[in-house]
Amino acid sequence: MMALSWLLVLLAITSTTLSTNPGVTVRLTDKGLQYGKQLGIAALQKELQSVHIPDYSGSEHVSPIGKVTYSLTNMRLVSTGLPRSAVNLVPGTGVRLTIGNAFMNLHGDWRVKYLRIIKDSGSFDVNVNGLTISTTIAVKSDEMGRPVVSNTNCVATVGSAKVKFHGGASWLYNLFSKFINKALCNALQEQICPLVDKTVAGLNPKLKTLNVLAKVDKYAEIEYSMVSSPAVSQSSIDLNLKGEFYNIGKHQEPPFTPAAFSLPSENNNMLYMALSAFTVNSAAFVYNKAGVLSLYITDDMVPKSSPFRLDTKTFGVFIPQIAKQYPGLMMKLLVRAEKNPSITFQPKNATLQATGTVTAYAIQHNGTLSPLFVLNLESSVSADVFVRGLSVAGHLTLNEMKLSLGTSYVGPFQVGSVDSALRTVLKIVVIPIVNVQLDKGYPLPALGKMNLVKPQIQIMKDYMLIGTDVDFTG
Repeated sequence: MMALSWLLVLLAITSTTLSTNPGVTVRLTDKGLQYGKQLGIAALQKELQSVHIPDYSGSEHVSPIGKVTYSLTNMRLVSTGLPRSAVNLVPGTGVRLTIGNAFMNLHGDWRVKYLRIIKDSGSFDVNVNGLTISTTIAVKSDEMGRPVVSNTNCVATVGSAKVKFHGGASWLYNLFSKFINKALCNALQEQICPLVDKTVAGLNPKLKTLNVLAKVDKYAEIEYSMVSSPAVSQSSIDLNLKGEFYNIGKHQEPPFTPAAFSLPSENNNMLYMALSAFTVNSAAFVYNKAGVLSLYITDDMVPKSSPFRLDTKTFGVFIPQIAKQYPGLMMKLLVRAEKNPSITFQPKNATLQATGTVTAYAIQHNGTLSPLFVLNLESSVSADVFVRGLSVAGHLTLNEMKLSLGTSYVGPFQVGSVDSALRTVLKIVVIPIVNVQLDKGYPLPALGKMNLVKPQIQIMKDYMLIGTDVDFTG
């Protein structure tokens, strides 16, 4: 049922006044479509269990006994089967569901009266065969950008309904069963499409679980609303999502826009999610704007096993005047981003470029901070990206680091002399702290109790591609 909901999410059409490139594209392949069909058909078959045939009565002239008045009551479904079904994508339109050669078996009670005084009763079975259903599912968007669905163009036909009476003089009443067969066919046909309507309408509460706006942490949330109508081809559906991070409660657009990108023609998985560099860079914009891309570093943050200590004695080895002017003091470093970090995706390579400053302080015995120097920092790190649950997470490794002198409060010195010390700080303190945050993960677009099965990530040009099968537990 939920898998069918996900399929319908991918078909949801939202009206937009501007054509916007997506930050995230989700593709449902034919493999995913067929999985959704299996669970959707199971849901429809369950709904058909509630088919209700009203009590039916009538009269027929049966030779040689004359007029026979009869009633059929307590009709209930015993079993049903949908052995042949298909879900097809109609390019540019949506989904067509067809069911053929379905059958239903019903059981009920009968009563008859004839010759004014003779009454008889018993039970009967009805075998319904050749049931066909054809329908189109229309999908639209609500005011929150979530999909809502409705059933349109439903047509149901019953090939045959054969009644078999049991008990009493059932051999006699079977003689006029053909009149009842036709009436039951008509009654059943009137019941099928309303049940299909009910099945489709029952998806709407589940569709509302789509995380159109997903909270990440106390600083950020990510929007997965649709930015354009889905592209429906004969073999797949592409759903274009905004895929943009925002500060919680304040949606401000970044000074850049998503670039167009296209997915490869892969179909080994049920689902593909392409997350663009725009999406990741919008996160960097949001966190920088929130003021969290800065970090004070003190000696207690340096592993005790490290020979490197954050004090004026250690830095005095590289810059002697620090040890002379501020002997025996602990130090504090402020590492701060000066502009938004930028990530680029190239085939098999994700690289983050960061520009910032490192300000060094000596901590006086009374707690006062005395500035020592300010260095400009240009760094490049590699990103290893992975999927955990319904989130995408990452791990950074330092590639390159370049320093230049911004300001010195202790006199001139060679910046290269502190290069190894600050490289050590980045490797053993700053990047591990960042990795702890990245390891928490960031939510992917998801629906209800959806699980990703054996997801794999490829780094492509301008985006990363997650290929996965899916499983729904409810």
